[in-house]
Formats: sequence, C-alpha cells, structure tokens
Amino acid sequence: MTTSANSSSRIARGGKAIYGAPLGILMLEARFPRIPGDMGNGTTWPFPVLYRVVSGATPEKVVLKGADGLMPDFIDAAKDLVRLGAEAITTNCGFLSLFQKEIAAAVGVPVATSSLMQVPWVQATLPPGKRVGLVTVSGSTLTPAHLEAAGVPLDTPLVGTENGKEFFRVLIKAEKDDMDIAQAERDVVEAGKELVARHPDVGAIVLECTNMPPYAAALQAEVGLPVYDIYSMITWFHAGLRPRVFG
Repeated sequence: MTTSANSSSRIARGGKAIYGAPLGILMLEARFPRIPGDMGNGTTWPFPVLYRVVSGATPEKVVLKGADGLMPDFIDAAKDLVRLGAEAITTNCGFLSLFQKEIAAAVGVPVATSSLMQVPWVQATLPPGKRVGLVTVSGSTLTPAHLEAAGVPLDTPLVGTENGKEFFRVLIKAEKDDMDIAQAERDVVEAGKELVARHPDVGAIVLECTNMPPYAAALQAEVGLPVYDIYSMITWFHAGLRPRVFG
C-alpha cells in the first residue's frame, strides 16, 4: 500500500489472489499427524503461510525413490502458489533439494527447498576443527546428489532414523496414521546421540527432516550442541520477505 506525501488518499495495489501470506509451502501427500512444530501444522509459524499439497508425492516416493518423475508436479504446484500470492517458496521435505535449481528457475521468486541449505551457514559459525553433522529421516537414501544440490560437503557425517521404532515407520513407510510422539522423539534423539558419538568433531547439528522441529529442543538438551532445522531456516527466510519495522 502506498500513500501520497501530498494528499490523504491511499492506493491499494492489486494483482494477487491472496494477501498477507508471502511464503508458499509445497507439501507432500501424507496422512500422519502433523503436531505443533511440524512444518505442515499451521500453528507452527508466527506468520501466515500458503500450503499446496502435491498430489502423488508421498514420503515414500520422495525419500526412498528419489522423487522420480515428480519434478513437473512440484514446479506446477509452485507456480500455483506464486499465482495465489506467494513471494517465496519452500517445501516440506529436505530431500527435495534435488529440485532446488529447477523450481527456482521456473517460478522467478526466492526458493529454499531444503533445511540442508543451512549447513554452509552453520559451518561458518563453528570454531576450527568442528563441523556440522546431519540427522535425517533416511540416511541410506540421502545421496551425494541431495547434498551437492544444497551446497553440503559430501563428507558431512549423518545418521538416519531408519532403525528407530516409530518415526521412520510412520512418516515414510506409512504403516499407520497415528504416532507415538514420545517414541518418535526418542528415535530422533537417539539418532543425534549416535551421530555425536561416532563423530566427536561435530559442533552443530542440522535436522534434514521438516517433521523433526518438535524434537529439536530435546536433542539439543541431550547433546549440548546447537541444533538447526526447517523452523530456524524458514523464520530467517521469511524475515527477508517482511523485515521488522522499527520505531
């Protein structure tokens, strides 16, 4: 909205379908519970967001099968969000780093597909001899291509949650709709503890999975290291879209 310095008239600028929600989120198609802190729970965010579910993009297809054949669907969905009014796009799976360049080229607005994109920033904050480690939902299928697309060094240590009792089997394998939150938290914390035990030089952790922020505080308390996730990245991302007005 603009206001003339020489008159009391105001002109509201049009051109979009929805206003006040500049961030668009591309969602996987899933039925597991999205608790507060999960990227897909609207109460997680301290600002309004726009959601678009990409039909057919199940967690199993994206995480275990490399999102094969799904790029056009994600690009079309991102364009829909931009048409609605999104001024920037993100996704709710860190494995979608594979589509970072293509989505950004197609939509013409800032795009941040993956929490993994934080790794270079976090690495820059660490003292000599320390490096970033990753906790991912699926260590066996997070490939060098995923890391390279997000600017992550290929030798970055990582641990997945595949051997847990709840998190992986509910989110990725879709064995049931309900989830034991306490057990899911234990799965994430145990993966983080394993990461630090195997790699003592880890000085900070980045959580790949956008369903992990509800458990970040418990992990940080357990290992005593900084923990970053999709929430930390997207709140930073949004801050550039709507800078705070001081005074």
